[in-house]
Amino acid sequence: MLNLDTHIVVALLSGELSIAELSLVTPEALAISDIVLWELAKLVELRRLDFDFDDVEFRAFLRNSTIFPITVEIARKSTELDFISDPADQLIAATSIVEQIPLLTRDRRILRSKLVPFPDWKEG
Repeated sequence: MLNLDTHIVVALLSGELSIAELSLVTPEALAISDIVLWELAKLVELRRLDFDFDDVEFRAFLRNSTIFPITVEIARKSTELDFISDPADQLIAATSIVEQIPLLTRDRRILRSKLVPFPDWKEG
């Protein structure tokens, strides 16, 4: 299983994943933290993203993905990270730690973490 952050979900649905990212996503079951749904809605509200929540592809993505709720453990872990970011990113990272699944992200602050599990990158 692979946990996707918000920007990776947007790239996946818009066909803008890199070849390396696509090679990681394709064979895996996918998951998101439920805060990703809120972030997508906020991006639409702020007109930073043109996105249709009723889109067939998005609905299929949701049906085929695990959506992790914010639990007490995840909320607590989000305050114990080795990086500081916006609260949504901290919750997404904490979800990967608590659920013990790699996080696919492009966020450099998160990628410097020694606590968050990341996928093994295989180029080629």
